[in-house]
Amino acid sequence: MQNAVNNSSGFVPAMRALFHNFMGDAPIWYKRFILLCLVLNPVLFAISPFLSGWCLVGEFIFTLAMALKCYPLIPGGILAIEAVAIGMTDTGTIYHEIEGNLEVILLLMFMVAGIHFVKKLLLLVFTQLLIKVRSKVILSLIFCFMAAFLSAFLDALTVLAVIITVCSGFYAVYHEVIAGAGSKLTDNDKFAGPDREDLDNFRAFLRSLLMHAGVGTALGGICTIVGEPQNLIIGHIAGWHFSEFALRVMPVSAPVFVLGLITCWAVETFKIFDFGVTLPEKVFKILKESSDRQVKAYSKEARVSLIMQALVCCWLIIGLAYHLAVPGLIGLSVIVLATAFTGVNKEHEIGNAFTENMPFTTLLCVFFAVVAVINSLGLFDPIIHAVLSVSPENQLPLFYIANGLLSMVSDNVFVATVYINQVAQALACGKIDAEQFNHLAIAINAGTNLPSVATPNGQAAFLFLLTSALAPLIRLSYVRMLWMALPYTLVMGIAGFFCTWLVLPAVTDWFISMGWVEHTVPEGLAQCLAPIPVK
Repeated sequence: MQNAVNNSSGFVPAMRALFHNFMGDAPIWYKRFILLCLVLNPVLFAISPFLSGWCLVGEFIFTLAMALKCYPLIPGGILAIEAVAIGMTDTGTIYHEIEGNLEVILLLMFMVAGIHFVKKLLLLVFTQLLIKVRSKVILSLIFCFMAAFLSAFLDALTVLAVIITVCSGFYAVYHEVIAGAGSKLTDNDKFAGPDREDLDNFRAFLRSLLMHAGVGTALGGICTIVGEPQNLIIGHIAGWHFSEFALRVMPVSAPVFVLGLITCWAVETFKIFDFGVTLPEKVFKILKESSDRQVKAYSKEARVSLIMQALVCCWLIIGLAYHLAVPGLIGLSVIVLATAFTGVNKEHEIGNAFTENMPFTTLLCVFFAVVAVINSLGLFDPIIHAVLSVSPENQLPLFYIANGLLSMVSDNVFVATVYINQVAQALACGKIDAEQFNHLAIAINAGTNLPSVATPNGQAAFLFLLTSALAPLIRLSYVRMLWMALPYTLVMGIAGFFCTWLVLPAVTDWFISMGWVEHTVPEGLAQCLAPIPVK
């Protein structure tokens, strides 16, 4: 009897400890919700596989929306494992999905890591911009443009990470001068009077630049096949190389890019939506003195290293523009060249470059597991049939809206993967023609890239900024980010909608008449996209 009591008393604390460890420090109600889903999903699958599949998709999208509470890989991955266990799909189908998107995985693994080794050059560029350009309006336009240009060729998160590093360094320099060496960045007791006002204005100044840069990554990310991971998925299925992708999306990306820059100018000029605050003069003097000391301290080796990084960046742009290899392999060559000529030769130094990209690469494989469930159970078939039943010209705005709304609260890579696979299946079945497929592919690309700036949940760059150590220092909260992104959301979202609906078909027809793009899609598309049946 005593043993039974002891076992019972030992079992309960063990279960409490297990529940405490489950999903770490995520809210208790969130843990209970995931456990409830794990219990109910098998029951629903036994009653209605179709209904259970949609519940799984809804649960997974919810885990993406809760990314700030727990990284979606953990709850989403558990749900995906259970889906395989109860028969919603199988590992062969998942492997088929991953194999078909190997280019995207290679891009995330190697390109992001490659850019890690040219960060010093990017840091120098943005630091000098911040010091040399005194007009806040011009500086904002430059930051937005530079972030867009770099994001068209490099990883958007890496670009924003560089800008965050620059701003964090400047904040630390100013804070140390006023508060004293060794003081914590959160300790603001010594800021009083004019210094307190300068600190508040400096925070607002940095907030606005970071938001402009974050929006810039979206403006540039839509433009090229390597701008965002979902672009490569879409381009791979459509058979577009770098140049053709850029040309086909130009009827949407070019007008939106111009209007985005105009929005940047407007919010800074009219000082609305928390923009327009200039850099205080005292802060500028402190930052300039610090920057000048750093530049003078550069050794000969450091200067040569920066030159080699610039040459490697040139090779990156040329290699992508002329499609000399798939983007992932070009990223691998960047790693080799950058490390070879910048003095990096230790395994741990190279390994550090992969720490930023591997969590999302792993999460992407979980995306493909959920996509496998969708394909195996035919979850999106009724929706696709309903949308494709309307006239071809009205299909474009519907796809744009559907992708845009989902991308505001979910991950745009997941949304794009689901929809482009469904549209490709429609093409394979003869429900749409080749050029309508191309138009819908651009509508999906635009829908997942543009309206997603509305929330941090939809735009990875915003989420990265919000979860950075700098965000609380400059008082950048979730609500404030929504407010500052609002003008961009309205302009970019509405402009993308009308460009996709009205401009894209006409301009594409003109491109075809000029011989710049072809009126075809790759042969064998139906065979390569045919799903593997669930065993």
